[in-house]
Amino acid sequence: MATSPTSQPRADLRSPDGATVSSIELDPTYFGITPNVAVMHQVVTAQLAAARSGTQSTLTRAEVRGGGSKPWRQKGTGRARQGSSRAPHWAGGGIALGPKPRDYRQKTPKKMVALALRSALSDRAAEGRVAVVDEWAFETPSTKAAVAALGALGTTGKVLVVLRPEDDNALLSFRNLPEVRVLLAGELNAYDVLCSDWVVFTRQTLPGTAATGPAAQAAPGEAPAGEAPAGEPSAGGASSAAPAAGAPASGETTEAPATVAPEDEAEGDQA
Repeated sequence: MATSPTSQPRADLRSPDGATVSSIELDPTYFGITPNVAVMHQVVTAQLAAARSGTQSTLTRAEVRGGGSKPWRQKGTGRARQGSSRAPHWAGGGIALGPKPRDYRQKTPKKMVALALRSALSDRAAEGRVAVVDEWAFETPSTKAAVAALGALGTTGKVLVVLRPEDDNALLSFRNLPEVRVLLAGELNAYDVLCSDWVVFTRQTLPGTAATGPAAQAAPGEAPAGEAPAGEPSAGGASSAAPAAGAPASGETTEAPATVAPEDEAEGDQA
């Protein structure tokens, strides 16, 4: 499925009291792609599998205590032959083919994890379920103020609040609300986004808001704006590949100094 940006998504930058401060553009690489449902399903399945403890265990017939001797002799009793009272078909016997401790984690490529997150964010943005707050101004932790802030933003249902590590008061204010899930920006994942009806960012935690300068905007292999590539003349006409000190200028030739053989020097001394 195509993952190229489809449009330029936008959102209102709002204050904690619900007032609109301005309108901002969301990064289309995070909020404007066509959601890839298959990748989201695989990544969420792998995340849920990794959360399993995998500590379940049952005892086999070799691990159950007892049953070391033959219950009765092989022949002459009229009953079926038995070798142990801890066989799986006996009461109190071992378990055949029972679960043992194992690791349920799956190997998921990092690009698939990133694509699943971008697909989930794009799905919420397409539904208008992404809210951006300028910053949380909690002087002290207050669950009452957190409820009032979410009500002012108009969020309903399950809400995912993305914070910075420095937002201690906001974290303490939101964490007691049963319908609110609080995550740090580095912990954002596709599963929590898909499980939430609303995703609330701050201006600092909004994905794709990193500052970009001329060097970052230049294409790979190209020189930044205002700089000439190596080996090409700059705007002033001087070449960036200047000759080394002492090297001859272009068009000049140099002659190698004459060398005198040792035999010629000896003959000149005798003369």
